[in-house]
Amino acid sequence: MRLLRLFVFGMIMAAMAGGHPVFAADAAKIGVVDFQKVLTESESGKSVEATMQKRGKEMESGLRDLGTQIEQLTEQLNKDAMVLTKEKRDEKQRELEIKKYDFQNMQKKYQSEFRDLEAKYIDKLKKEIFELAKEIGQKEGYLLVIEQSAVLYYPESIDITAKLVEAYNKKYPGEKAPSTSSE
Repeated sequence: MRLLRLFVFGMIMAAMAGGHPVFAADAAKIGVVDFQKVLTESESGKSVEATMQKRGKEMESGLRDLGTQIEQLTEQLNKDAMVLTKEKRDEKQRELEIKKYDFQNMQKKYQSEFRDLEAKYIDKLKKEIFELAKEIGQKEGYLLVIEQSAVLYYPESIDITAKLVEAYNKKYPGEKAPSTSSE
Protein backbone atom coordinates (compact mmCIF):
# COMPACT_ATOMS: atom_id res chain seq x y z
CA MET A 1 0.00 0.00 0.00
CA ARG A 2 2.82 2.37 0.84
CA LEU A 3 4.56 1.64 -2.46
CA LEU A 4 1.35 2.32 -4.33
CA ARG A 5 1.02 5.74 -2.65
CA LEU A 6 4.65 6.60 -3.47
CA PHE A 7 4.11 5.52 -7.06
CA VAL A 8 0.93 7.62 -7.41
CA PHE A 9 2.62 10.56 -5.71
CA GLY A 10 5.59 10.24 -8.08
CA MET A 11 3.32 10.13 -11.12
CA ILE A 12 1.42 13.22 -9.98
CA MET A 13 4.68 15.12 -9.41
CA ALA A 14 6.03 14.06 -12.79
CA ALA A 15 2.82 15.21 -14.50
CA MET A 16 2.92 18.56 -12.71
CA ALA A 17 6.61 19.12 -13.41
CA GLY A 18 6.24 18.40 -17.10
CA GLY A 19 3.89 21.34 -17.62
CA HIS A 20 5.50 23.77 -15.18
CA PRO A 21 7.37 26.70 -16.75
CA VAL A 22 10.33 26.32 -14.40
CA PHE A 23 11.14 23.02 -16.04
CA ALA A 24 10.39 24.18 -19.58
CA ALA A 25 13.13 24.00 -22.21
CA ASP A 26 12.85 27.70 -23.13
CA ALA A 27 15.63 29.85 -21.71
CA ALA A 28 14.90 33.18 -20.09
CA LYS A 29 15.41 36.14 -22.44
CA ILE A 30 18.20 38.32 -21.04
CA GLY A 31 19.65 41.51 -22.51
CA VAL A 32 22.89 43.32 -21.77
CA VAL A 33 23.37 47.08 -22.32
CA ASP A 34 26.70 48.91 -22.44
CA PHE A 35 25.73 52.27 -20.91
CA GLN A 36 29.08 53.86 -21.79
CA LYS A 37 28.67 52.86 -25.43
CA VAL A 38 25.15 54.31 -25.53
CA LEU A 39 26.58 57.57 -24.18
CA THR A 40 29.31 57.74 -26.80
CA GLU A 41 27.21 56.60 -29.78
CA SER A 42 23.85 58.30 -29.19
CA GLU A 43 23.23 61.74 -30.67
CA SER A 44 22.41 63.23 -27.25
CA GLY A 45 25.53 61.65 -25.76
CA LYS A 46 27.68 63.12 -28.53
CA SER A 47 26.05 66.52 -27.99
CA VAL A 48 26.75 66.39 -24.25
CA GLU A 49 30.35 65.36 -24.89
CA ALA A 50 30.84 68.25 -27.34
CA THR A 51 29.30 70.72 -24.88
CA MET A 52 31.49 69.44 -22.05
CA GLN A 53 34.61 69.67 -24.21
CA LYS A 54 33.73 73.23 -25.24
CA ARG A 55 33.16 74.26 -21.63
CA GLY A 56 36.36 72.49 -20.57
CA LYS A 57 38.35 74.42 -23.17
CA GLU A 58 36.80 77.71 -22.02
CA MET A 59 37.78 76.92 -18.44
CA GLU A 60 41.26 75.84 -19.51
CA SER A 61 41.69 79.08 -21.47
CA GLY A 62 40.73 81.15 -18.42
CA LEU A 63 43.23 79.27 -16.29
CA ARG A 64 45.93 79.56 -18.94
CA ASP A 65 45.40 83.35 -19.17
CA LEU A 66 45.73 83.75 -15.41
CA GLY A 67 48.76 81.42 -15.42
CA THR A 68 50.40 83.60 -18.07
CA GLN A 69 49.76 86.70 -15.94
CA ILE A 70 51.40 84.95 -12.97
CA GLU A 71 54.42 83.97 -15.07
CA GLN A 72 54.80 87.52 -16.41
CA LEU A 73 54.47 89.01 -12.94
CA THR A 74 57.05 86.53 -11.58
CA GLU A 75 59.49 87.36 -14.40
CA GLN A 76 58.97 91.09 -13.88
CA LEU A 77 59.48 90.76 -10.14
CA ASN A 78 62.68 88.73 -10.61
CA LYS A 79 63.98 91.15 -13.21
CA ASP A 80 63.23 94.30 -11.21
CA ALA A 81 63.99 92.91 -7.75
CA MET A 82 67.32 94.72 -7.46
CA VAL A 83 66.04 98.13 -8.55
CA LEU A 84 62.74 98.17 -6.64
CA THR A 85 62.43 99.54 -3.15
CA LYS A 86 61.51 97.12 -0.41
CA GLU A 87 57.96 98.51 -0.32
CA LYS A 88 57.49 98.13 -4.09
CA ARG A 89 58.98 94.63 -4.00
CA ASP A 90 56.63 93.63 -1.16
CA GLU A 91 53.69 95.14 -3.06
CA LYS A 92 54.58 93.16 -6.21
CA GLN A 93 55.08 90.02 -4.11
CA ARG A 94 51.60 90.46 -2.54
CA GLU A 95 50.11 91.01 -5.99
CA LEU A 96 51.78 87.78 -7.16
CA GLU A 97 50.48 85.83 -4.14
CA ILE A 98 46.96 87.15 -4.74
CA LYS A 99 47.14 86.03 -8.39
CA LYS A 100 48.35 82.58 -7.33
CA TYR A 101 45.53 82.35 -4.79
CA ASP A 102 43.02 83.45 -7.45
CA PHE A 103 44.41 80.81 -9.80
CA GLN A 104 43.97 78.04 -7.21
CA ASN A 105 40.44 79.21 -6.38
CA MET A 106 39.50 79.43 -10.06
CA GLN A 107 40.92 75.96 -10.65
CA LYS A 108 38.90 74.48 -7.76
CA LYS A 109 35.77 76.34 -8.89
CA TYR A 110 36.13 75.12 -12.46
CA GLN A 111 36.76 71.52 -11.37
CA SER A 112 33.68 71.59 -9.18
CA GLU A 113 31.57 73.27 -11.86
CA PHE A 114 32.75 70.76 -14.47
CA ARG A 115 31.97 67.76 -12.22
CA ASP A 116 28.52 69.15 -11.37
CA LEU A 117 27.73 69.89 -15.01
CA GLU A 118 28.90 66.44 -16.09
CA ALA A 119 26.88 64.75 -13.35
CA LYS A 120 23.77 66.72 -14.33
CA TYR A 121 24.05 65.75 -17.99
CA ILE A 122 24.97 62.12 -17.30
CA ASP A 123 22.15 61.71 -14.77
CA LYS A 124 19.63 63.04 -17.29
CA LEU A 125 20.90 60.73 -20.03
CA LYS A 126 21.11 57.79 -17.64
CA LYS A 127 17.51 58.25 -16.56
CA GLU A 128 16.32 58.43 -20.17
CA ILE A 129 18.47 55.48 -21.29
CA PHE A 130 17.45 53.24 -18.39
CA GLU A 131 13.79 54.14 -18.89
CA LEU A 132 14.05 53.26 -22.57
CA ALA A 133 15.90 50.01 -21.78
CA LYS A 134 13.05 49.11 -19.45
CA GLU A 135 10.49 49.86 -22.19
CA ILE A 136 12.40 47.70 -24.69
CA GLY A 137 12.71 44.94 -22.11
CA GLN A 138 9.00 44.93 -21.39
CA LYS A 139 7.92 45.27 -25.02
CA GLU A 140 10.20 42.50 -26.28
CA GLY A 141 9.67 40.11 -23.37
CA TYR A 142 13.04 40.24 -21.66
CA LEU A 143 13.13 38.69 -18.24
CA LEU A 144 16.17 40.74 -17.33
CA VAL A 145 18.18 43.64 -18.80
CA ILE A 146 21.55 44.13 -17.14
CA GLU A 147 24.15 46.89 -17.42
CA GLN A 148 27.32 45.50 -19.02
CA SER A 149 29.63 46.65 -16.22
CA ALA A 150 27.85 44.25 -13.84
CA VAL A 151 28.49 41.22 -16.08
CA LEU A 152 31.72 39.24 -16.27
CA TYR A 153 30.84 37.35 -19.44
CA TYR A 154 28.00 37.36 -21.94
CA PRO A 155 27.60 36.24 -25.53
CA GLU A 156 27.30 39.08 -28.05
CA SER A 157 23.90 37.73 -29.08
CA ILE A 158 22.28 39.15 -25.93
CA ASP A 159 23.83 42.62 -26.30
CA ILE A 160 20.98 45.05 -27.06
CA THR A 161 23.12 48.19 -26.96
CA ALA A 162 22.81 48.95 -30.70
CA LYS A 163 19.05 48.49 -30.50
CA LEU A 164 18.93 50.84 -27.52
CA VAL A 165 21.05 53.50 -29.28
CA GLU A 166 18.76 53.35 -32.32
CA ALA A 167 15.61 53.59 -30.17
CA TYR A 168 17.13 56.40 -28.08
CA ASN A 169 18.02 58.44 -31.19
CA LYS A 170 14.47 57.98 -32.49
CA LYS A 171 12.83 58.94 -29.20
CA TYR A 172 15.15 61.89 -28.51
CA PRO A 173 16.12 63.06 -32.03
CA GLY A 174 18.70 65.80 -32.13
CA GLU A 175 18.48 66.52 -28.40
CA LYS A 176 21.20 68.98 -27.58
CA ALA A 177 22.83 69.64 -24.27
CA PRO A 178 21.90 73.04 -22.83
CA SER A 179 24.54 75.64 -23.62
CA THR A 180 26.84 76.72 -20.84
CA SER A 181 27.84 80.24 -20.03
CA SER A 182 31.45 81.27 -19.75
CA GLU A 183 32.63 83.05 -16.71
